[in-house]
Amino acid sequence: MAENDIAPGYYQGIPNEDYHKGSGVSKSQLDLINKSPSLFQWSKTAPEDEEKKTALNVGDACHALILEPHRFDAEYAIGPDAPKNTKAGKDAWAKFEESLGKRQVLTFSEGRKVKLIRESVMAHPLARQLIEAPGDVEASIYWNDETTGRLCRCRPDKTLTELGWLVDLKSTADMGKFARSVADYRYHVQDAFYSDGYAAHFGQQPQGFLFVAFSTSIECGKYPVRVFQLDQQARTQGRFEYQRNMAVYDECLRTGVWRGIESLSLPYWAQKEAS
Repeated sequence: MAENDIAPGYYQGIPNEDYHKGSGVSKSQLDLINKSPSLFQWSKTAPEDEEKKTALNVGDACHALILEPHRFDAEYAIGPDAPKNTKAGKDAWAKFEESLGKRQVLTFSEGRKVKLIRESVMAHPLARQLIEAPGDVEASIYWNDETTGRLCRCRPDKTLTELGWLVDLKSTADMGKFARSVADYRYHVQDAFYSDGYAAHFGQQPQGFLFVAFSTSIECGKYPVRVFQLDQQARTQGRFEYQRNMAVYDECLRTGVWRGIESLSLPYWAQKEAS
C-alpha cells in the first residue's frame, strides 16, 4: 500500500504487513511522535535485524492461539518432547524439522506454556465470552481525524459489532504492575484513539473498550487473567494526548520539519538542589 491508497471505512482481510506499511497514522506511530517527531521518519527507514525478528514472542503466540488458531498453526510449530542428545530425540527432531517449513519453532515446554495460558484465559468467564462472541478479529478501521483531517487507522484485536465492544489482548510479565504498563505503553491513548475511530465509522462511541490481560509468569501455580476497563479520567487524558500528538503530526506534514532533539532530565535520585 502507498500513501492515500485507502478510503475511510471498515475493512476485513487486509494482510497485517500491508496494514502496517499502508497509509494513515496509527497509535504506535503517535507513540513515536510523542517521544520525538523524527522517530516517525526513522521508523520507516531504519534497517531491521532479520535474525532478531524471528526471536520468540510468547505474547504473539498466545494471541494467535487465543484469537487466530489458524494463524497459530500456520506460523508456529511445537517441537517434540524429546532430548536432542539421544538417538530417538535426534530422529524425532529431524522428522519434525522436515515438515517445519517457515514456521517458528516453539519448544515442547514453550508450547505447553502457550496452551496453558490460552486455557487460563478461557477459564475466565467474561474473557471466554468475549473470545467466543461473534465478531471480527483484526479488522481495520480508517477514518479522518476530526480536527486535522488527517487519515488515521487502527486494528482492534477483536471488534464485537453486535455488542458494540472493542477488545484488546495484552500480555504482561507481572499482573500486579499492569496499571504501570497502561501508563508506560499508553494504553489509555489506544483506548481513546480506537474508540474515536470506531465512532467515526459506526456513528457512536463503542459501549466499551476492554483489555483482556494475561500474565506470562506463574502466580500460585497459575497464569493470572484479568479483564479491565479504564475509567473516564484515563480515557479523557488519553484523548487529550493523542489529539496533541495529531496536532504535532499535522504540523510536521505541513512544514516538512520533523524535530529530533529530545529533552532529557536526570532521574529523581540524581537531582540535587543548586547551592
